[in-house]
Amino acid sequence: MALSEQEIIRREKLQNLRNLGINPYPANLFPVNHTSKQIKETFEEGKKVIVAGRLMSVRDQGKACFAELQDSEGRIQLYVNRDVLCEGDDKTLYNQVFKKLTDLGDFIGIEGELFTTQVGAKCIRVTGFTFLSKTLRPLPLPKVDEDGNVHDAFNDAELRYRMRYVDLTVNPQVKETFIKRTKLFTAMRGYFNDAGYLEVDTPVLQSIPGGASARPFITHHNSLDIPLYMRIANELYLKRLIVGGFEGVYEFSRNFRNEGMDRTHNPEFTAMEIYVAYKDYNWMMEFAEGLLEHCAIAVNGTSEVTFGEHKINFKAPYARVTMTDSIKHFTGFDISGKTEQELFEAARGMGIEVDETMGKGKLIDEIFGAKCEGNYIQPTFITDYPKEMSPLCKEHRDNPDLTERFELMVCGKEIANAYSELNDPIDQRERFEDQMRLSEKGDDEANGIIDEDFLRALEYGMPPTSGMGIGMDRLIMYLTNNASIQEVLLFPQMRPEKKQAQIELSDEEKFIIDLLTKNENRMDLTQLKITANLSGKKWDASMKNLSKHGLTKVVVDGEFKFVELVG
Repeated sequence: MALSEQEIIRREKLQNLRNLGINPYPANLFPVNHTSKQIKETFEEGKKVIVAGRLMSVRDQGKACFAELQDSEGRIQLYVNRDVLCEGDDKTLYNQVFKKLTDLGDFIGIEGELFTTQVGAKCIRVTGFTFLSKTLRPLPLPKVDEDGNVHDAFNDAELRYRMRYVDLTVNPQVKETFIKRTKLFTAMRGYFNDAGYLEVDTPVLQSIPGGASARPFITHHNSLDIPLYMRIANELYLKRLIVGGFEGVYEFSRNFRNEGMDRTHNPEFTAMEIYVAYKDYNWMMEFAEGLLEHCAIAVNGTSEVTFGEHKINFKAPYARVTMTDSIKHFTGFDISGKTEQELFEAARGMGIEVDETMGKGKLIDEIFGAKCEGNYIQPTFITDYPKEMSPLCKEHRDNPDLTERFELMVCGKEIANAYSELNDPIDQRERFEDQMRLSEKGDDEANGIIDEDFLRALEYGMPPTSGMGIGMDRLIMYLTNNASIQEVLLFPQMRPEKKQAQIELSDEEKFIIDLLTKNENRMDLTQLKITANLSGKKWDASMKNLSKHGLTKVVVDGEFKFVELVG
């Protein structure tokens, strides 16, 4: 493994610590009794505290240093005085261990007492220092100039998502998104529990991929020698529990769909589904309004949130528009009573890409998606979907061509989907058979397998029921003003990291790399060229080759150009 100069130096420091009898990775408990936030909130002059975290900055003043320690809740300033830390004649702990062998990013434990500096900063006067973990790679710490401008920020999206552990360390504001994510789950779970509903678990590995129209991931069970599918939805299992006598059940489930990735889709995602007996979709709309208003306030302290350029208000009630009226309003086309061919021609006439595998439901879905849904910014219920679009949904009580279904749209995207659930086993079998025909026709999202056990469960009787699913990742995007789903997933799916091949570098190229390494991986382009002192031909060839292999890049910062090491 090729190591950078800084990595080599840190490994040398690691050995020097061991030579001094200091274990850089001690096993024993360190008795932390305060966090940085607690210190600031309950500050008391002279109070003794024990804290731990990463060393993030040091301002050396000779026999003393000011430093910053970062823990899980923020940063606190340290004052490390040589004679306070080392009361006797032996100053090794300060002179050697702290000043020479401790690097930014290292985990340290601190004992000390609180005091206020002359400029009014809350600070810990360090009386005890313990090494807790030596870091072998330097953190990509951003730098702030005198005018408050940030340089060298760790903001490359692919690196941030791939190395979330670094992202959370050097971009502490990112942590707030995931704290709010947990608040959302806690608030929703509490709302359901207060209503008397039961949280349950259902299988992730399923013999039939049911409950939604999507392409599944397929795996194999060696012992049973059968194919299994990663669940695309948990709906059919939760409805089995309603058959079994539970009045209300819900689950936060990890679902898996073998589909494309974009700013609002990840192949692995979290959904919440809830099913309540003796209810219908009208009741569920009111329940959803109360739930989302409650969650928005729990996460942000208000029902109003900002998402991009939009101000969204989750305060109930929400507008309600039928799908038929929505399509008619935005396209002038009435889908009522239209044949598959008429829908096909209409969609194509609207410039929508369609193909022969699409049935009526898919065609209507394409028209609505292309022409309507993007217009709904404030929370809006789109209701009464055509039957072909909803194979698990109860027929509308007033119109046999429609179903009792709604989707909740926010900022042009669906965040909730709900039905009056189909509980007629004969009707359900016919809907499954329709899905099979679509699958045979070539629709790879249609479910081509009939779940006979689910049909058997319905034959034992399921009470009138309403169910709802919410995409948790998309909801937290809106509540935290993040336009990309990768920002709200701690570890989003990424392409495999490219393995760095051994690259043969010329002596001139190695010299340029060495200059950049010694200057914290970044130099002014003109200064680097002057320092390298190469002929024009060798300079151009070297810079071209380093850029070609992805080892350096040129960045523009105002009027200046800089060369940076990559990775």
